[in-house]
Amino acid sequence: MAEQRKLAAILAADVVGYSRLAGADEDRTLARLRALRSDLVDPTIAVHGGRVVKRTGDGALAEFRSVVNAVRCAIEVQTAMVERNAGLPPERRIEFRVGIHLGDVVEESDGDLMGDGVNIAARLEGVAKPGSICLSEDAYRQVRSRLDLAISDLGETTLKNIADPIRLYALQVGLAASAQPAPVAAVGLPERPSLAVLPFQNMSGDAEQDYFADGVVEDIITALSRIRWFFVIARNSSFTYKGKAVDIRQVGRELGVRYVLEGSVRKAGNKVRITGQLIEASSARHVWAEKFDGDLADIFDLQDRITESIVGAIEPSLLSAEIARAEHKPTANLDAYDLYLRAWALYGSMNRSTIRNAIELLMAAIALDPTYAQAKALAAICHGDLVQQRWDDPEDFIASDRLAREALADARDDPIALAFASQIAAYISKDYETALAAADRALAICPNSFVVSSRCGWVKLYVGQAGEAVDCFMRAIRLSPLDPYTFNAPVGMAAARLMEGKPEEAERWARQALQRNAKFAAAHRVLIFALVEQARVEDAREALRKMLIVSPDYTLSHFRRLAPFSDRAFNERFEESLRTAGLPN
Repeated sequence: MAEQRKLAAILAADVVGYSRLAGADEDRTLARLRALRSDLVDPTIAVHGGRVVKRTGDGALAEFRSVVNAVRCAIEVQTAMVERNAGLPPERRIEFRVGIHLGDVVEESDGDLMGDGVNIAARLEGVAKPGSICLSEDAYRQVRSRLDLAISDLGETTLKNIADPIRLYALQVGLAASAQPAPVAAVGLPERPSLAVLPFQNMSGDAEQDYFADGVVEDIITALSRIRWFFVIARNSSFTYKGKAVDIRQVGRELGVRYVLEGSVRKAGNKVRITGQLIEASSARHVWAEKFDGDLADIFDLQDRITESIVGAIEPSLLSAEIARAEHKPTANLDAYDLYLRAWALYGSMNRSTIRNAIELLMAAIALDPTYAQAKALAAICHGDLVQQRWDDPEDFIASDRLAREALADARDDPIALAFASQIAAYISKDYETALAAADRALAICPNSFVVSSRCGWVKLYVGQAGEAVDCFMRAIRLSPLDPYTFNAPVGMAAARLMEGKPEEAERWARQALQRNAKFAAAHRVLIFALVEQARVEDAREALRKMLIVSPDYTLSHFRRLAPFSDRAFNERFEESLRTAGLPN
């Protein structure tokens, strides 16, 4: 690819006094810097849609699609650093200074960036104070009306090797740690939930079992790291607590995390029991706890099953805890992420007005962050649910398609956004090729997510891969007993069994879904199909009567408009079953 020019938000950062820190203790400084990159800096850049262009020794250069995202990323990193430095002597504190500029850059064939835009960002970083963020005037214009920030006007400044003076603005995130340590209670946690997995305690009295416990923890950290809506502290940081009695609140402060997972391993003969508990660090409140028993005959299989079970249980537990936290946050102090969580809480209700309310919250989140892929994807799903329930207005079909396409463009490697958007790409847009590619990518990135497994199961179903759909739905059901949207996967199982020619099993799954949520019109329709396939027409008519209570405007023409399955014959069989039961045209 030839070089190309483009406009980009550039963030430049480096460590204040790195030579002094390395001179005092090079090994420790390098280890801490590597841990910060893997635990904090790189995940935060990724969460905000950025890309690390290159590293410059103790510094880094990153590219963002918007200045708003770049500033939010910088604030999150600087805020976390204040907390991580709390209690450390000044000579051991690692502090960053950050410069952000919006300007013209040249992208080389290898992805490197060159040009004045990069040079100015680097000069801004050089004049920034420890713990602060320095913005050029071009960058400041993009955020002044979009973010509620206390920014100081530094006036026009001549920067080294930059021809014309540039007006600069400074954003100080609290007080720099080197100037005055901030009280820990006053420091905000990162915007996204963060988690540390502590080494599991070996309760067996057998030192050789340490390797097994450590292996389980490493697998859990790796698996959780694939769930992109929160990030996990890397092993080299969390394992510094191995063998120590810890205060969970202190761990939360030192690592800058909202949640801590701890556990234990106990071996007796050929049996092993592993316990795990998820704790909110600030309050030491237990969010989730469980135990797992297994046979050591196949230790690696046991390790995989335990990892899958813990990860599958933690994701919905964390989501529930985060929703509860967002709902208790003052309404005057909401950011995009908390708006998204509030929308999620409303989304599974299968109620027309609450789904509309969820869409309003999601659009407000998108207004705050125009590249918020998960918010766009969930909004697409909400519009899509209004369509499938026949509660839609004319614009819902178009909005669902548009938001899903935008989410896929912004998602990059976000598996939740990919999974939601892929379902709409198949169901609404009939872009089966794009939908399947996005679903497969989501499953490859995050196979242990209940959201990913369930939504991608529908994509597999729409493209006619009934066997793979069953695998996805069964995995979602196994992973997510706490999912508030648990009726979704059983409906998918019912439709898959119909595609496989098993109407009795389909009926059982459809009734299970209706027991969990009788408002889900799709479950009623699948039940009607299953009953007609068994020649139980009177029962199908009764099922139709109940569906029309939920969705009184649903007609055969509406089904034909959607006809979501790529298998035309299956769509026709489905439509004929609804006609047989008496659904009007």
